[in-house]
Amino acid sequence: MLGTNQYITLEGAQAMIAAGDAMARRNDWTVAIAIVDAAANLIMFQRMDGVQTGSLAVSIGKAQTAANFNRTSKEVEDMVNGARPGFMAVEGIVPIQGGVPVVVAGKVVGAVGVSGVQSAQDEQVAIAAIHGLQT
Repeated sequence: MLGTNQYITLEGAQAMIAAGDAMARRNDWTVAIAIVDAAANLIMFQRMDGVQTGSLAVSIGKAQTAANFNRTSKEVEDMVNGARPGFMAVEGIVPIQGGVPVVVAGKVVGAVGVSGVQSAQDEQVAIAAIHGLQT
């Protein structure tokens, strides 16, 4: 479900959304899930019925943050809350846990962003989505 040049295909993004959705439903969590490519461009997006409206943009922002900085949005959140508050000056950054890069052979090929429940739960859904790509 990765293209020959190591990118997330549409089929791969669909598998990721399905895996994240299944995990969220098992836990009765209502979320929005965004999948972006390595350049932080949206590949696929899903919002579950009843998810809060603000979670739509936040999920996309978390995914873009993870792709743009090659690290989880939680790591960026920790930098903002720690000794590097200058990260807040970066336009479009969403330094809130729930964005996770997709790494293949040491290279970031995209990212997943999830929003709708507690941030740690959002990240659990994002990780489940990544596992969907790997199966």
